[in-house]
Amino acid sequence: MRMVDLITKKRDGGELTAAELNWLIAGYVDNTVPDYQMSAFLMATYFKGMTDAEQTALAMAMLHSGDRLDLSGIPGVKVDKHSTGGVGDKISLPLAPLVACLGVPVPMISGRGLGHTGGTLDKLESIPGFTVAETERQFKDQVATIRQAIVSSSKALAPADRLLYALRDVTGTVESIPLIASSIMSKKLASGTDALVFDVKVGNGAFMKTPAQAEKLARALVAISKQAGVAAVALLTDMSQPLGVTIGNSLEVAEAIAILKNRGPKDVRDLTVALAAHMLVLGQRAASLEVATGMCEDALKDGRALRAFKQLIEAQGGDVSVVADPRRLPQAKFKVPVTATTAGVVTAIDANALGTAVMQLGGGRQTLDSKLDLAVGLVLHKKVGTPVSVGDTLATIHADQEDVAQVATAVAAAYTIGQAAPAKQPLIQQVIRA
Repeated sequence: MRMVDLITKKRDGGELTAAELNWLIAGYVDNTVPDYQMSAFLMATYFKGMTDAEQTALAMAMLHSGDRLDLSGIPGVKVDKHSTGGVGDKISLPLAPLVACLGVPVPMISGRGLGHTGGTLDKLESIPGFTVAETERQFKDQVATIRQAIVSSSKALAPADRLLYALRDVTGTVESIPLIASSIMSKKLASGTDALVFDVKVGNGAFMKTPAQAEKLARALVAISKQAGVAAVALLTDMSQPLGVTIGNSLEVAEAIAILKNRGPKDVRDLTVALAAHMLVLGQRAASLEVATGMCEDALKDGRALRAFKQLIEAQGGDVSVVADPRRLPQAKFKVPVTATTAGVVTAIDANALGTAVMQLGGGRQTLDSKLDLAVGLVLHKKVGTPVSVGDTLATIHADQEDVAQVATAVAAAYTIGQAAPAKQPLIQQVIRA
């Protein structure tokens, strides 16, 4: 085979075979296919797309570029969750212990934030002492013992994805559904899980801006899962405004703790319970979503989920005292209110702009090597549909420098205040199964 032939075939809208895609990925990993040719292929794929068979074959080729965890020695149906990323999305933190305390093993291999979206690993590292790096043996033992672990990926798992992701990021080819789907699935299948629940975000704070885009990605993820023999369900969830009332690493951990104490914002709680219910059904611990939902509600009320979170923190070296006193998490030096200059009702919030504002404070990455300030972020006092008077605080900036005028201007501009409340968007817009 020649790489130039595969590039021109895809450029002209042809369908590549599994053998061709296997050759392409193997060649890129062993450096016989150079970056400039892979860049051309990625751009051709961006414009021409892929068939279902192609994107499945690409995901499997990327999966087989490295190791695959074998979790068969751990009792039970192992279930993981993947979110496509959003602003204020701290769901994994309360979700894993909630599902684990109800008997389903959750082997969660998570990622870091990049750009306007936060990362689960960064949030957890705001807990003093918490480590996300574990050996394969430690990971398996922990899941077997307390039915949960949230760790970073080993470099041996799906190395092709790590290489391709970096290349896509600098070639303008990130927003390609076949490339996104194959990237997600290669990593998730490599983790050895038996079933997957996908949280596909849709709205201005998500990578998928429209319901049509989100549905297309969700169907691709579920289809690849089915081909790989992994049970899956995808939920399309609202990201037209930030999730919850906090954006920023330590602030989001505190909000997750509130959820586990059976408090906190309703949207975060509702989505946590909904995703957990689907995981319990896939994990064969509940016969229906109704039963599973009741189980989740009970575990939040009676403290089992909170105790499981303490187990997770302790198992990964963190300071458990943050659960009783979240003020022990990193705290910003300055708190600056952003106030409303007009009265009315909040009709829209630009979640993307707020995520970018937190990144500018130091709470998010502009490059993979960016060092994070884990204490900074935003606390939202007004969300869509909330009445506003002149002088009301829209949001509070948590910063480690006193001069945040530029960020404050951006935060204020992210709010649209009108005279009539908009129609309420459903938190869960669609559920997609194989």
